[in-house]
Amino acid sequence: MKALVYTGPRQMEFRDEPGPEPGAGEVLVEVEAVGICGSDMHAYFGHDDRRPAPLILGHEACGRAMTGRHEGRRVVINPLVSCGRCDDCQGGRANLCAAREIISMPPRQGAFAEMIKIPETNVIVVPEDMDPAHAALTEPIATALHAVGVAQPPVWRPLGECRALVLGGGAIGLSAALVLKSRGARNIHVADTNPLRRGTSENAGGLSVVDPTLPGAIAENGFELVIDAVGGQATRRAASAAVAPGGVIAHIGLQDSDDGLDIRKLTLQEVTFVGTYTYTMVDFRATVTAIEEGVLGPLDWIEQRPLSDGPAAFDDLEHGRTAASKVVLVP
Repeated sequence: MKALVYTGPRQMEFRDEPGPEPGAGEVLVEVEAVGICGSDMHAYFGHDDRRPAPLILGHEACGRAMTGRHEGRRVVINPLVSCGRCDDCQGGRANLCAAREIISMPPRQGAFAEMIKIPETNVIVVPEDMDPAHAALTEPIATALHAVGVAQPPVWRPLGECRALVLGGGAIGLSAALVLKSRGARNIHVADTNPLRRGTSENAGGLSVVDPTLPGAIAENGFELVIDAVGGQATRRAASAAVAPGGVIAHIGLQDSDDGLDIRKLTLQEVTFVGTYTYTMVDFRATVTAIEEGVLGPLDWIEQRPLSDGPAAFDDLEHGRTAASKVVLVP
């Protein structure tokens, strides 16, 4: 099969690779669309020791089941493979399973390929008329939906009365803003340093989009809820400054592990800081329903490219040459 293979820092090669051979309980899926995630970019830069070259990256995938009880049907893939037996799994928090694995990380190859194998319990059937590129957004949107669900309980006032700030206008950040909007939030700001992506967020409608590099663009102590969809030192510092007394910071991004939080402010002003990681299968199913029902809008903030164009797509993302919040590759 053809696959896009990470072969070293800033090196992606479109080449022939052996096809996957499903094991017990696994099914074969023919990939129809797969998104490029920020974690793929992190690996591409050589910054992720968990993803050594050579490796097929990609975990945001939709395709058609070629084997198993859903054979012939369009499915989305939950890339997080858990043990199913531990307290976390059986308590509905498989995303915290200590034995969890994820495709695109050894020992599991990713979805930048024509085919992938995956446990049958990790696929969800989607409507046949759902655009595969939209279905491939299930994973990043589920991450955002889960984050909002984790962040909402400690917020001390209804979302409709909150001032919300999302740092980062990529797929997860923009999705988080759209999930907030769908749940009644009306005062939502999205901050992104890329002017092309700011334009995309503005076109999504109902959001106030700002350039965080401009003095005064983000009000200090101005937001009851701050979602950091970048997870870098600069955004943690910005979140600390922007959160209001008694507010909540939800941290999704994993750009780096440097400092940036103002621990003194978090303590003296009773700010809640919550980490939020991936999703549960319940989040996944809720996201499929939201996409199907158009709850999050037309999802026209993506750009589709052939899988063979993957190396150029990674280069364009690195240098900010695309306005899309998500680039989706099509095998």
